[in-house]
Amino acid sequence: MKRLTGSNEEISKILYQEQLELSRQNLDVEDTVRTIVEDVKKRGDEALRDYSAKFDKIELTDFEVGQNLIDQAFAEVDKEVLTALENAKANIESYHRQQLETGFEDQPSDGVIRGQIIRPIERVGVYVPGGTAAYPSSVLMNVIPAKIAGVKEIIMITPPQEHFVPAILVAAKLAGVDKIYQVGGAQGVAALAYGTESIPQVDKITGPGNIFVATAKKQVFGLVGIDMIAGPSEIGVIADSTAIPKYVAADLLSQAEHDKLARAILVTDSKKLADAVEVEIEKQLLELPRQEIARASVENNGRIIIAPDADSMFDLMNQVAPEHLEIAMENAYDYLDKVQNAGSIFLGHYTSEPIGDYYAGANHVLPTTATSRFSSALGVHDFVKRIQYTQYSKAAVNKAEHDITTLAYAEGLQAHAKAIEVRNGRD
Repeated sequence: MKRLTGSNEEISKILYQEQLELSRQNLDVEDTVRTIVEDVKKRGDEALRDYSAKFDKIELTDFEVGQNLIDQAFAEVDKEVLTALENAKANIESYHRQQLETGFEDQPSDGVIRGQIIRPIERVGVYVPGGTAAYPSSVLMNVIPAKIAGVKEIIMITPPQEHFVPAILVAAKLAGVDKIYQVGGAQGVAALAYGTESIPQVDKITGPGNIFVATAKKQVFGLVGIDMIAGPSEIGVIADSTAIPKYVAADLLSQAEHDKLARAILVTDSKKLADAVEVEIEKQLLELPRQEIARASVENNGRIIIAPDADSMFDLMNQVAPEHLEIAMENAYDYLDKVQNAGSIFLGHYTSEPIGDYYAGANHVLPTTATSRFSSALGVHDFVKRIQYTQYSKAAVNKAEHDITTLAYAEGLQAHAKAIEVRNGRD
């Protein structure tokens, strides 16, 4: 892992520029994705069949995954995997139920009622990758908050497979997916956004995917809502001298194995710990089946920074704004108030990031590329709309007329002022 030196401001600028360079990779596929999206918009199912044959090497006559395949998945899934999914589902549900919002209403003066009502999005599409990137945990994380929010219909799409990963279909049914279609890539995103003869148009699209999927989501945003444009996975670890090198190294590698572009950043006030972590990383890399991916990640994008004290460590990491943040320090909970920017926080020497990926209940769909400065983890709030309402009596309008019309005339909007004045008998 490369060591960075300099002031906090200099280091944070370097790290942020590195993040931007990694996220700019999608510019090269914009035109290709745009062509696919427009083709699906025009030709619907016919285009989906053509792309399935071209990219997935599978000829499809029916896109919907039938009940027979779902039953087969339940028969084939490892029973321990099924139990783990059920337990994870319970934790995710219990956590996300606490995010439910309620509306409000007040009467600030005579004749005035103001309020807000909460309404779920009607139909949501969830993209689920296939092949080696098929993660049943992501199905639970995307679908369960939508169900709790009250979404009426959840459509899942996933690339066509000769044989689906059983846990993916099982997770979909456990979480409450209504229909599953076997279509992937940019063409799948386009199908959800525009609708085809077989696949209904949705109001919002969530779920991870490759560069083509991410670019397609960006291009259809505005027609439909999306969760986020996710970049490479990231982990930041703030560690003091009490941290255990073996644990820190394992946690850094837990994200490095995702992708050669994944980023692992250690900030510590202990040079001894930094040295020991480097040794541990090399030792543990040799034991990983995904060694090639993880090695490329830590060698190209891994960073170690030695800071003088705790305040400096947190100041730097707040500027980095990592997707996952571990605080591997003595009395880690006491430092929670120092965190301003992070997607999800993991406290103490035993709370490894994979606890959040799979089990604890907090969502693992998180903002990347420093976007935790202004955005949050996926949750129930992403699947609802907040609708305002207002009611004024005639007397209340009369009382407020002067202020309203003054502002309207100041902005040069006479029709706005007239709409108030006519209600008070002025022609």
